[in-house]
Amino acid sequence: MAKYLLAYSGGSTPETEQEQAAVMQAWTTWFGQLGAAVVDGGNPFGASTSIAADGSVGGRGPSGLTGYSILRADSLDAATASAKDCPVLHGGGAVEVYEIVEVM
Repeated sequence: MAKYLLAYSGGSTPETEQEQAAVMQAWTTWFGQLGAAVVDGGNPFGASTSIAADGSVGGRGPSGLTGYSILRADSLDAATASAKDCPVLHGGGAVEVYEIVEVM
């Protein structure tokens, strides 16, 4: 089985404690459904900058990534199918799925 990075972008930020609790419960439920496939539940991202090839530093990274998780799956298609129920999608966000290529 290979590892896959789920890169999250966008999505809404819960405003009330009740909304925050509901979102956290959605993530807990989803990770529970994925079970042992979850290698690293990940974290949301905070502030970011970007560095260009010439070394200049700009503002926020152009991708707008907001977080990540790492899953184990039999194929890119299987990892993508698992990502279709990701809670970030319910908040208007998106998920990109990348196979992690082991170098060593």
